[in-house]
Amino acid sequence: MGTAVVRIVVDAAGRLSPAEYARGVQRLREDGHEVIATPPEHLPEHAREIEFIVPEEDVPLSAERFAATCTAVFGIPAATGVVTYISRGTDGDARGVLRRFDLTGEVERSFEDGEEVVTVVLPASELAKVSESRLHTAMEAALNVEVRIRAAEG
Repeated sequence: MGTAVVRIVVDAAGRLSPAEYARGVQRLREDGHEVIATPPEHLPEHAREIEFIVPEEDVPLSAERFAATCTAVFGIPAATGVVTYISRGTDGDARGVLRRFDLTGEVERSFEDGEEVVTVVLPASELAKVSESRLHTAMEAALNVEVRIRAAEG
C-alpha cells in the first residue's frame, strides 16, 4: 500500500495569525490526522499549506474532504493542492504507479552487472493507454532504479 501526501492550502491570503494557525494545526492533530505543517514562527506571508499523510486508497475522496475539514477548523476557505506519493522503491510502489495510470502489468526485478533493474511487462493494449516516456519517468522516480518497459509476448 502506498502513502500519499495531500496538500491543502489553508490560508492563501495569509489572514491567520500565527496563534490561530497553530491552534488549527493542533486541532487537526488532536482529531487524529497525520499532518506536516510549517511552524507558526516560520509562516510565509501567504499561501500557507498543510500536508496530510494518508494511505493511497483514501486519496480520491480525501483531498476534498481534507479541504472541507480545514475550512471548518480554520474558519476560512481552504483549497486542495497537489497530491504526491511517498515511495520506498518497492514492487507495491511500482504497482501503485501502474494503478495511477490505470494500467495492469507485471513487475519483475533482476540484477545485471550488480545493478538492480525493474522490468515492467504490459499487454500491448495497456501500452497504448499512456506514453511510454511518462510511465518510464514515473517508474524511475518511484523506484530509483533502472526501469525497462516491454510488451507482453503473446
